[in-house]
Amino acid sequence: MHGGILLVFLIVFLLNLVPAFAPPTWMVFSFIGFRYPQFNVVLLALVGAVAATLGRATLAKLARVIVRGRLLSRRSRESIDAIKERLEKRRKLTFGVFLLYAFSPLPSNYLFIAYGLTTMELVLIIIPFFIGRSISYSFWGVTSSVIGRHLNGTLARHPLGYLSVYFVITQIALLYCIYLFTRVDWRYVLDEKKFRWLPRNANNGR
Repeated sequence: MHGGILLVFLIVFLLNLVPAFAPPTWMVFSFIGFRYPQFNVVLLALVGAVAATLGRATLAKLARVIVRGRLLSRRSRESIDAIKERLEKRRKLTFGVFLLYAFSPLPSNYLFIAYGLTTMELVLIIIPFFIGRSISYSFWGVTSSVIGRHLNGTLARHPLGYLSVYFVITQIALLYCIYLFTRVDWRYVLDEKKFRWLPRNANNGR
């Protein structure tokens, strides 16, 4: 069992460290519930939530160091800082929004990448993420475990594929959204309530 816990931790950590094209983590706990209904899926879910939180926090840090620190222009960084200034004034709202999002099965990698670009304190996002993922992973694990006991693991022999054309297209689209996120003049949008892109030559200056 100890080896299984370590394996789950490593798998979930790596899945949440990958910036794109990784299968959703809830599939891991659904598979465990189907295939090994005798396991303590709630314990594994808590371990998975810790691993997912550490993986996403590392991803946000990497986005901050690599993307913001080395790839973004000074103008783009100043634009994103406008979002940081607004969110820091609404910390409770930010916490609540991330908590609600963490309960959903929606991908969070792009959310953490974007958040990492703002240089805000990670604690504001990792705490609600951990709470939400702990509960959602437990739900998927327990539900799959109950179904697995009734079906004797039949579904586990036919895992759902995730690398479909739809999945690939959505991942590419979300990556492009991150790029667009860095191209918006956020200070102008928030101050003037009007939309505007950063000038093209903004990418040339550091």
